[in-house]
Amino acid sequence: MTTNFKPYTIADTDFLWLEGELAERQYVLRVKDMPDDDKPRERMLRFGPKALSSAELVMIVLGTGSKKEDVATLATRVIKDYGQQALANQNDAKKLSQELEIPLVKSMQLVACAELGRRFFEKNVHGRPVIRTAKDVYQCTREMSLLPKEHLRGLFLDTHYRVIHDETISIGTINSNIIHPREVFKPAIEYGAVAVILVHNHPSGLTKPSRADLAVTEQLVAVGKIVGVHLIDHVIIGRSSYVSVPVEYS
Repeated sequence: MTTNFKPYTIADTDFLWLEGELAERQYVLRVKDMPDDDKPRERMLRFGPKALSSAELVMIVLGTGSKKEDVATLATRVIKDYGQQALANQNDAKKLSQELEIPLVKSMQLVACAELGRRFFEKNVHGRPVIRTAKDVYQCTREMSLLPKEHLRGLFLDTHYRVIHDETISIGTINSNIIHPREVFKPAIEYGAVAVILVHNHPSGLTKPSRADLAVTEQLVAVGKIVGVHLIDHVIIGRSSYVSVPVEYS
């Protein structure tokens, strides 16, 4: 049992799959040659936008190609030649049109889409709390001390330690036989979180971790290492105080 004042550290779990020559081996089909189920619009309807590659998303934004290129070739070239980050930060449609040799209407579509993304992101980020320590967790969740039943809550973080999702995972006594890891890590994967902090309250007002608390924490640490979403803390909220259940990575 510890009162944790140490700032959190999120481990880097990214993997680089292809580089060099392999990354250049791209085969592009024209949309009309694709099976219906593989076309970007149909794939978005079936699986949602997260299932699509950046080139496929650009294909949907552009809608059609140009006189020189079909939309699949054009979208793939835009991503490859210009780069995702540069494309996202571009706000000059004329310059983009000239540099990529694409119609001005197409470049305006891309710039408008990027601007919308920036506006939505900035609006979304403004109200997100930043969690660096267990004290920050307590400040965000201290109202849990008034709950008559145990609630297990997940705070899901991005790489900048901002809360991108806050969800009540279960209500009732915390037990490793009841709390399945998928209930904890499914939201993390869905929202693209890199780390999760668990928080639960003790209606008794005491903050000493139970055996079940320790068992759940140990189990979720192990699963988090496998899926690449680290459990960086498990905070217990009492009547007027809090503690961190020890989270250890070997």
